[in-house]
Amino acid sequence: MTKGNINVSVENIFPLIKKFLYSDHEIFLRELISNATDATLKLKHLTSIGEIKTDYGQPKIEVKIDKEAKTLRIIDQGIGMTAEEVEKYINQVAFSGAEEFLEKYKDSAKDSGIIGHFGLGFYSAFMVAEKVEIVTKSYKEEPAVRWICDGSPQFTLEEATDKTDRGTEIILHIADDSTEFLEESRIRELLLKYNKFMPVPIKFGTRKETLPLPEGAAEDAKPETVEVDNIINNPTPAWTKAPSELSDADYKEFYHELYPMQFEEPLFNIHLNVDYPFNLTGILYFPKLTNGLNIEKDKIQLYQNQVYVTDEVKGIVPDFLMLLRGVIDSPDIPLNVSRSYLQADGAVKKISSYITKKVADKMVSLFNENREDYEKKWNDIKIVIEYGMISEDKFFDKSDKFALYPTTDGKYYLWSELEEKVKPMQTDKDGNFVILYATNADEQHGYIQSANDKGYEVLLLDSPIVPHLIQKLEQSKDKISFARVDADHINNLIKKEDAAISKLNETEKESLKKNIEEAVNDKKFSVQVEDLDSSEAPFLITQPEFMRRMKDMQATGGGGMFGMSGFPEMYNLVVNSNSELASEILKIDDAEDKNSKIKYALDLAKLSQNLLKGKDLTDFIQRSYQQLSK
Repeated sequence: MTKGNINVSVENIFPLIKKFLYSDHEIFLRELISNATDATLKLKHLTSIGEIKTDYGQPKIEVKIDKEAKTLRIIDQGIGMTAEEVEKYINQVAFSGAEEFLEKYKDSAKDSGIIGHFGLGFYSAFMVAEKVEIVTKSYKEEPAVRWICDGSPQFTLEEATDKTDRGTEIILHIADDSTEFLEESRIRELLLKYNKFMPVPIKFGTRKETLPLPEGAAEDAKPETVEVDNIINNPTPAWTKAPSELSDADYKEFYHELYPMQFEEPLFNIHLNVDYPFNLTGILYFPKLTNGLNIEKDKIQLYQNQVYVTDEVKGIVPDFLMLLRGVIDSPDIPLNVSRSYLQADGAVKKISSYITKKVADKMVSLFNENREDYEKKWNDIKIVIEYGMISEDKFFDKSDKFALYPTTDGKYYLWSELEEKVKPMQTDKDGNFVILYATNADEQHGYIQSANDKGYEVLLLDSPIVPHLIQKLEQSKDKISFARVDADHINNLIKKEDAAISKLNETEKESLKKNIEEAVNDKKFSVQVEDLDSSEAPFLITQPEFMRRMKDMQATGGGGMFGMSGFPEMYNLVVNSNSELASEILKIDDAEDKNSKIKYALDLAKLSQNLLKGKDLTDFIQRSYQQLSK
């Protein structure tokens, strides 16, 4: 038997491990199973290159609980360790066996899937155990050994005559404050969280399986039930396979494996696969998205060589793609020692840029392959595309090939099509292309109708980030401007050379404006008398485009600098000087009758803009009924 001190640079590292190094105690199981996986994959690699003359077989990792003995065991059938290797890899804290192995076999081991980067991983066991044993036998012709440590720097190392098969068994004697890890349900939860897609089968107990009846079996024959290993993981998840090996059904099945509580099918997926200048594989899914920006659940999951790390992937995945779901797996993503936090690194920016490019390329191919299907899915994906256009310049540069601009009457345009088909009609007298849009086709119906009557197209842009998107487009494209269709009368939104002739002279217009201002008596409304077509509405309420847009931007973040959050609501009350109502108002002598008619017309205009509410709406309805009974 050997006794000695673990080679650490501080007097006692274990309290530090338990308190500071690992942010979450539960990850001890991930680390120990990662080590067992490494040991198994090392064996596989060395047998494949002929360095070890042994049969690799079909090894698995087993997790066992013994509640009475208060032990949790992790058993592998991997490469094992000699006494000398235990001294080197276990007693010299932070000397990573996986790192040394990769350095030694760096050319042939490139794709071997070795996980370990952190020699401290094994010591996470002491977060939950008061004593840890390692019983291990190397593939070499050397005796098995047993290492025991009780959480102090002292250890014992002796021969283990009772172990005859190759591999390593870690025995955790669970501490009194960590007995939750002796519960089967808790261990199953952790295995499914961290090890669901590990590349080596993981056995956790057994299950019963009913065998199918053989052909020609008697009618009254009963199928045989057998007990089989309960393999809790899927060692070959979809992202580890080539796209040519997978069907649409395979991708959808994997989506539901990732997110068992998601019942809707994803719209489509993007398979990531790159090996230069970094290694990265994965599958991203576009789920059906509403206009909400809730990304709190079912997020993209980050793996390192099939080991779950986190679903906090900010920095690796561009912000706009955080709305997607799926998996990213890369051994090149730099993490801190506990694998819990992403560290700033140039490779991360390259990965983010690659993912952005891949998504843009996928959008182009989806549009080109089946435009009709792409248009049907636009409402479900537009929030991602629009967010990407705002936040990523390279994505914006490619977006002309796949970003759609739908109209209120169900047509979809690319930007080039807008310029070709809409621009000639909607260019104002100064040569500016004015793009009309609505945010709610029902509430803004009257304004849309007025625009359509003139042959204009009105886009339907109703996502919450539209104000930011419009600003980006106006800054990036020459001589264009966006105007919400209810921001002004249509003649003012797209000013042409031909102006309507007024029935009223300037004196009558001034008198009309004064009458209306006195009757309305509300500083929220700025009265404007306009020479419109006689068929147009007598009163029209609009909200200036700049003011409304800044308020919208402030509501979704980004407009606060303009101080709009406390700015009072301001509206234009456009009065049609050529309407019959305008002439009639001027003819009424009785001030009360005149005011009543003006207020009634104002209420109708408010009603069309959904501004008539509460007591004002109740009073209007009562007055309307009184009018009917006269």
